[in-house]
Amino acid sequence: MLSFFEASLVEIAIHRVGNKMQDEHYILSDEPLPLQDDVLPKLLMQYFLSPFEKVFEVYHLMHGSGNLALNELYHFARSYFEGEMPFQEVGQQITKHLYESSNHPKIKAGEVYIVRFDDVQLEGEQLQALGIFKSETKETYLKVYPKEGAFNLDYEENAIDIRKLDKGCLILNAEKENGFKVLAIDQTNRQQEAHYWKDDFLQLRIRNDNFHQTGNLMHVCQKFVNEKLDETYEMEKADKIDLLNRSMAYFKEKEMFEVDAFSEEVLGNPEAIALFKSYKSDFEQAHEVTIGNEFFISDKAVKKEAKGFKSVLKLDKNFHIYVHGKREWLEKGFDDDRGLNFYKLYFEQES
Repeated sequence: MLSFFEASLVEIAIHRVGNKMQDEHYILSDEPLPLQDDVLPKLLMQYFLSPFEKVFEVYHLMHGSGNLALNELYHFARSYFEGEMPFQEVGQQITKHLYESSNHPKIKAGEVYIVRFDDVQLEGEQLQALGIFKSETKETYLKVYPKEGAFNLDYEENAIDIRKLDKGCLILNAEKENGFKVLAIDQTNRQQEAHYWKDDFLQLRIRNDNFHQTGNLMHVCQKFVNEKLDETYEMEKADKIDLLNRSMAYFKEKEMFEVDAFSEEVLGNPEAIALFKSYKSDFEQAHEVTIGNEFFISDKAVKKEAKGFKSVLKLDKNFHIYVHGKREWLEKGFDDDRGLNFYKLYFEQES
């Protein structure tokens, strides 16, 4: 997942692209947008980048011929990152390419934002990124403001809701030889005309390597234990921690993930196994990712995701119990005289 806590918006240019099939044209700006207001960059960062916090699939740019150099966006991004093409020119070229890719009569016209970000974090790396965003959906907003001891009401038509990004992609300056790391979203619709964004304009292929699959599967395990199991079973927190610990032990000790072996070793219960496999399938469909049933485990991904496997029992504000194993040596009870819950811990020696 993407993090932009330390990121900065360096440059932005706005263009407009119409529908080629409707004899609409494109409009290119001559200069980047000046950002003198401290608030506007923060709002734009939220608008452009927050949707990517829930994106799990990482892509590479590609070309159907197998020659990556023929992908227009790869050429533009590489030229920009290597300092061969200035920011404004690369934005203009990208907008022209988007216009040429708009070959369906239902594709909507809209503004195109070309943005340069620094220190965007993905998979543990802080990277430079080139963002391409398109806004198609416009809203009407009411504005209420005080006037002469009362209030006045006005409205703004054809405005943009910064909580709803229509289309976007981030080309991150990493893995250049494979087509860069790319994140992409299209939230307007999933009909045929929408496929042009990822298929025709960007030309993407899934970067489904061991790091990516390991990270996604570990994320599935966390959400399954912490969220899904509560819907089916009444589980104590200690039992959840035990499942997370056993899951983590599997990823640390094994070289290969095999869904059947993992399910038997960690879950054991046939009903829980069926529930996990169904949850994994639902996750893949919801997030448009493919997680194999067998793949080599990435140690780098395990180390990165380990922090999400919480093993702490927090008891009021008084005690934290760190549980690393031996679930059977931990007992929970209730003291009738004190009216309080308690845990009883067994151990061999104190250190």
